Amino acid sequence: MSDSLPAIAEPGARGDSAAPAPLSGGTLALGTVALSLATFMNVLDTSIANVSIPAMSGDLGVSLSQGTWVITSFGVANAISVPLTGWLTLRFGPVRLFVASVLLFVMASWLCGLSPSIEWLIMFRVLQGAVAGPMVPLSQTLLLASYPRSRSGTALAMWSMTTLIAPVIGPLLGGWITDNIAWPWIFYINIPVGLFAATLTWAIYRRRDAAPRKLPVDVVGLSLLIIWVGALQIMLDKGKELDWFASGTIVTLAVLAVVALAFFLVWELTEAHPVVDLSLFRGRNFSAGVVSLALAYALFFGNLVILPLWLQEYLGYTATHAGMAMAPVGVLAMVVTPIVGRKLGQWDARVLATLSFVVFALVLWMRSLFDTQADFFSIVIPTIIQGVAVALFFVPLMAIVLSGLRPERIAAASGLSNFFRILAGSFGTSISTTVWDQRASLHHAHLAEAVARDSFATTEAFAKLEGAGLSPLQALAAIERMASQQAYTLAANDLFYGSALLFIVLAGFIWLTRPLPAHR
Repeated sequence: MSDSLPAIAEPGARGDSAAPAPLSGGTLALGTVALSLATFMNVLDTSIANVSIPAMSGDLGVSLSQGTWVITSFGVANAISVPLTGWLTLRFGPVRLFVASVLLFVMASWLCGLSPSIEWLIMFRVLQGAVAGPMVPLSQTLLLASYPRSRSGTALAMWSMTTLIAPVIGPLLGGWITDNIAWPWIFYINIPVGLFAATLTWAIYRRRDAAPRKLPVDVVGLSLLIIWVGALQIMLDKGKELDWFASGTIVTLAVLAVVALAFFLVWELTEAHPVVDLSLFRGRNFSAGVVSLALAYALFFGNLVILPLWLQEYLGYTATHAGMAMAPVGVLAMVVTPIVGRKLGQWDARVLATLSFVVFALVLWMRSLFDTQADFFSIVIPTIIQGVAVALFFVPLMAIVLSGLRPERIAAASGLSNFFRILAGSFGTSISTTVWDQRASLHHAHLAEAVARDSFATTEAFAKLEGAGLSPLQALAAIERMASQQAYTLAANDLFYGSALLFIVLAGFIWLTRPLPAHR
């Protein structure tokens, strides 16, 4: 893979393709640890707060609906700041920007934990999300610059493990901290990790930083970006709660997002110094690779949300046990990912990505066979197999996305591709939960039609329940609970099966990309 993934530019050499010498030995190991820790901390924070919302809402005296703004505020600010990475990198230098981002993230985390009210917490979560934007794409950029080009696959493998495993561990860790310590500690744990990562990164990389460039601020482009991304993110987060387009608020947000996006595209394509470099999409591998990455991540993340919800709400799992059922995805992922990284130069990245999509389809098909009697072992087996799909997912797709780009464009490309990945995750979550509810309502209506009071099965069920000491009203409530359990299980089956089919279709789409240089 000697020519497929360039590194970032040498300090002071923005205009050429020269790159600093790769790191080696203990310095390389420490640099990888520092960058991976910062990435893990960032990605973990996108999901760790989810299970703590009830505790936060209770302590701060607000409703659960108000509490969810703790998640929404972070997501909106983060989605806006991620695509600015390329411009900010040129303006300040990748190392300065990364270290500053980590330190500001630590400060924002500390302030979140100290928040005395929901208003303060939301404000500090906005700050946390905004300063976190450059961390993930720049960690990828700096890792690629740390390894020889022949080992760039290994660099991507190390990066991908943190970005895919952290969302799985987040709810489990957040639930444990909330249950056993207190919810502010889901933010306080970032302080030692972030300080260590920032200090180590600065010590290793400060002499490898590129010289800052004074660039004009694209105020119009930045304003339009904030408007359309903010409106779209809020629409996705609140759509289900407000009944989507039956709500005037959702319609207004949708119109605002579309209009602002249209103006944003026109402005950025004609601006001399755009805040987001849309010219990257002229590259076939970047455009097709980003679409494949975004669609696949939407499917992956949407199903990642549905499974623990189904386990907790309809199979009686606790948050901790649901996390335990999800956690084994990391077992095979941690074993296979380094192998993929080492062999990426020998194997066609498109074949690996296709294999990932096929394994995802297999896993989702297995889950489509679940019923209300599924035991823990049956649920965990597909999760373990999914580790292979996860290992084959990010490394080849990011190799395709970044292939053929000049060193000075890597940060912008990484930021833009991560932006679409994050946005796709929001789409995947909203669409999956909405489809799940709609299919459950349909199945519930069919089940209700079958529960006729004069039918033999219904009469027998009522007799058994009343014989167990339940009143007629209690027996009816018990049957309603069983109907809901079956309806949501069947709806989850539909969603898993449909997602499996979409992954098969997506496996063909990846072949629109060109082979990497090593495979031409």
